[in-house]
Amino acid sequence: MLDLTKLTRQMQGLSQHLTQEAAASRLRLELAQQYFLNACDRQEEFVQKQEKWRDRISFTNATPVEPLNTCIDIPVPPKVHTVIATDGSQISPSHHEIAYCYLLNIGRVVLHYGQNKHPLLDSLPEIFYRAEDLYISRQWGIKTEEWMSFCRTASEATVLAELACSVVSKDQEVISPNTSPSPKVPTLAMVDGSLIYWFLEQLPFDARDRILPPILQAWRQMRDAQIPLMGYLSASRSIEAMNFLRLVACPHPAPDCMSFCPNQMEKVACKLFESLRDTNVWTTQLKPGQRGPLWRSNARILDLYEDLQIYFCYVHVGAEIARIEIPAWVVENTSLFDEALGLMLAQVQKGYGYPVAIAEAHNQAVVRGADKARFFALLERQMIKAGIKNVGISYKEARKRGSIA
Repeated sequence: MLDLTKLTRQMQGLSQHLTQEAAASRLRLELAQQYFLNACDRQEEFVQKQEKWRDRISFTNATPVEPLNTCIDIPVPPKVHTVIATDGSQISPSHHEIAYCYLLNIGRVVLHYGQNKHPLLDSLPEIFYRAEDLYISRQWGIKTEEWMSFCRTASEATVLAELACSVVSKDQEVISPNTSPSPKVPTLAMVDGSLIYWFLEQLPFDARDRILPPILQAWRQMRDAQIPLMGYLSASRSIEAMNFLRLVACPHPAPDCMSFCPNQMEKVACKLFESLRDTNVWTTQLKPGQRGPLWRSNARILDLYEDLQIYFCYVHVGAEIARIEIPAWVVENTSLFDEALGLMLAQVQKGYGYPVAIAEAHNQAVVRGADKARFFALLERQMIKAGIKNVGISYKEARKRGSIA
């Protein structure tokens, strides 16, 4: 039980600290805005410097592919369209439960607008109990709980591609033979979070080879069907664009971090960007309904994405500045990209600040306490039916669920 009386004594110090941090952050933002204006005037120069010295730069920075001062109004989406989203949840394995297993639950959502069709709101559960599923990750030193989350990411992408392609195929069945093979109904596939899977950098090759290929295959299926894919990041903490401004702030003639700044965070120019995020700058540049410039991410893990490179931009969705990530095939098709942004912004407006399709996919996927209890009750009945005796949770778990107080 949390003792709020004791906790209250610490709140005053915390509030004073946050006030000081906010004032310091405002000063850093003002200086960063000066560097931003400088970069706007000399953008090509810094892009060339970035390309020339990329092997000697020790921080991850993105490359702008449009003028930095770009502010483009997002077009109004068509009334008739479809939005698809998936999200995942899980029940983690525990030795204190009646059986050591885990469950992945992938929420699926298809929302049709202006088409007089029923939406799809459901989930696909899958239970893992075999030894090869539970212990395969230990050969790479990866905990089962971590491996479970990696597999969930791959499953979300696979289910999204299957669902999106199925929806588009059904739409094409009612199109006359003389109609263009492209989808008649504008469609957008959305996921919650980044399309850049940073966690893959730390995985051994064999482990990574079980996670990334299914994701890339799913993306290629959507690319072949010309279904735009979009990753939506709310409250993004990314600093890839902000790190581009480090090139402007660098006091050295060449941004050779290895030689000049072995401990870069001790340098004044780098310390300026320590607590600033990309969204801090774009808050001052964009108006509601506008997007900033496109950026190409230079994350090292993208070297494994082959032809599916990731771009991103920042969009003022009204309630916040959201980071939007899109694959190269969407960026290369300007009309498809603009249409996808319009559908995304409409989703945010319908969801009162957050895309309604992603929110509903989460609601379909989430495994609540009552769901978990029913899952293990069903499992217990099956184990008893199979003749297994002494089925029950550990004494520790039983004791934690009750109290003598």
